[in-house]
Amino acid sequence: MDVYGLIGNPVGHSLSPPMHEAAYDALGMDARYVTFEPDADDGAAAVEAAATLGVAGLNVTVPFKRDVLDAVEPDDLAAEVGAVNTVDFRSDPPRGYNTDVAGVRRAFDHHGVERDGASAVVVGAGGAGRAAAFALAEGAASLHIANRTARRAESLAVEVRSALADDPDTPTAVSAGGLDSLAERVPDADLLVNATTVGMETDETPVPAAYLHDGLAVLDAVYAPLETRLLREAGEAGATTVDGAWMLLYQGVEAFERWTGEDAPVDAMNEALRTGLE
Repeated sequence: MDVYGLIGNPVGHSLSPPMHEAAYDALGMDARYVTFEPDADDGAAAVEAAATLGVAGLNVTVPFKRDVLDAVEPDDLAAEVGAVNTVDFRSDPPRGYNTDVAGVRRAFDHHGVERDGASAVVVGAGGAGRAAAFALAEGAASLHIANRTARRAESLAVEVRSALADDPDTPTAVSAGGLDSLAERVPDADLLVNATTVGMETDETPVPAAYLHDGLAVLDAVYAPLETRLLREAGEAGATTVDGAWMLLYQGVEAFERWTGEDAPVDAMNEALRTGLE
């Protein structure tokens, strides 16, 4: 039996176990997915212990996504993002990946949203914001990062510009500002990602409804509730809406495919995920 799992603190709320076990059942795999909750300072040690115990693969969530960088060999993307959320133990040292980036891209792709040449806005410069910024920068015409603390947004913008500098085929214009910059940027944007926790189990939104429009595609990384105030108001404005469960689904799909080399049973994983959210 292959054992996969998740390390985080806390992890009791995670929907990854039913999502991944649905995939194993759909494909008839002899595998299980378990959760581990190390102390907050023990993320790297947990990865090393999992390798010793023969765990086949790990997902990594808060607060360990940056901590485990020293315990793995990150691929180029994970190194650029500065965070690992998926570890593959089939190599020595273990390989680290960031599938949150793929989660953003594939969530938009699933809804038929064109990313190449788009004008994109990301709200938030934390972990989800970093993944969204790197996901949308490649191929976009422009990327704007807005954050409550403008200095943090500018710091992320500098990192994204540096990563893009080596790719002459990606002339993305990257800018940053405080939340007040949304008034100028969102009305002309094609893509918008809320990568903050604003709207999680509250009827709040980080983006005023007046800025939303029918030429926009909006992804809200919040998935509890599935229809946040941002998505509700975006839908009322005629925008394409993408709930946060799609991002969660596709980061898991990407991890599954990296671990197993198999095409993930996306429908089965999606059904298990959304059942868990009911």
